[in-house]
Amino acid sequence: MDKNSNIDIINNKLSDFNVAFLDNEHNLILQIDQADFINVCKILKTDSDLDYSMLIDVCAVDYLTYGEADWTTNDATNSGYSRAVKQTIIPEADETFTDRFVVFYQLLSISYNKRLTLKVFTTESNPPSVPSINKIWNSANWFEREAFDLMGIHFKGHPDLRRILTDYGFIGHPFRKDFPTNGNLEVVYDEEEERVIYQPVSISTRPSVPKVIRDKNDRK
Repeated sequence: MDKNSNIDIINNKLSDFNVAFLDNEHNLILQIDQADFINVCKILKTDSDLDYSMLIDVCAVDYLTYGEADWTTNDATNSGYSRAVKQTIIPEADETFTDRFVVFYQLLSISYNKRLTLKVFTTESNPPSVPSINKIWNSANWFEREAFDLMGIHFKGHPDLRRILTDYGFIGHPFRKDFPTNGNLEVVYDEEEERVIYQPVSISTRPSVPKVIRDKNDRK
């Protein structure tokens, strides 16, 4: 089954839903409205012509300040440290998280040896949320917990949504773009109390993108 044939089959099976394929030469990416997400996932897994029986990974992306740099630099190429910095201006997301957070799901059909990426934007409310697919693919359990812990995405219907990598006293979600690079708290040993305690961080935040400086005579 080639790529175009797979697209035709998926389009036929999901004709009743609001879905769209995004251009990607290496992998099929299917963007889905939240209202249709659960029903689409059920069809992708159970339909014998598709049979996406395995959920490989779940990850979240924060588009806040996407395409912006921390430094003012000279002209740079689109490779190396500057490859993620676009020259076009992208407006910042507002406090309601409009189109800020998106969740990607990596699926695999073992029967047909085909991969599929699902893309779903979160709600605009705080916390940003998407439906949990733990009841469809059990492997989503810890994947969703990780996205909740690191990005603050709430997965509605998850049976045990709690932190999985940071400790329970951790403040914030460290993979968000607005999370300070030095964190909020640091752990130190208090000699007077003879125990480990939390205290405000004692280091300052630094830019997260290296500064790129090129002189004209360096270009050949």
